[in-house]
Amino acid sequence: MSRIEIRLSGFGGQGIILAASILGKAAALYDHKHATMTQNYGPESRGGACSGQVIISDAPVSYPHLTHPDVVVAMSQEAYTKYTSDLADGGLVLIDEDLVKPDGRQIYARLFSIPATRIAEEMGRKMVANIVMLGFLAALDHSVSPDALRQAVRESVPKGTEEFNLKAFERGYIFVQPLEATT
Repeated sequence: MSRIEIRLSGFGGQGIILAASILGKAAALYDHKHATMTQNYGPESRGGACSGQVIISDAPVSYPHLTHPDVVVAMSQEAYTKYTSDLADGGLVLIDEDLVKPDGRQIYARLFSIPATRIAEEMGRKMVANIVMLGFLAALDHSVSPDALRQAVRESVPKGTEEFNLKAFERGYIFVQPLEATT
């Protein structure tokens, strides 16, 4: 890996920006790579599409904005529609299967699905769906080590919720079920 561009997206209130921050922290602090993180909100802060963009590289990152993301995580239909159009050929798309219905436009992508929100609800806290999705991402994309992500989760979530969030991460990590893998 020399450079990978990752976009996490969903709607405001899902913890997308926190998830992007955790991913960047894991890469930079615990895997000792170079990383940048930028964020984008719609005009409405809660409920509108938002995204966090993370670039991870073995070398310093001179331009912190994504050009053609290698990985797109979409946790809402609006985010899927808005943020997957510039996916790199052969890229990886991860979706929350209960909130996103793929439309087949990523014919040169690898598409995987997880019921992240449902898993979080079954655990008793819908708000950890973002952490479930990070676990899923860690299992499918190896640009950041799972141990680095676990450490970043532990350091980034509210005090007193660390173990619960780590359980959510593990639920996503062990799920890994392909929906579609096309090249």
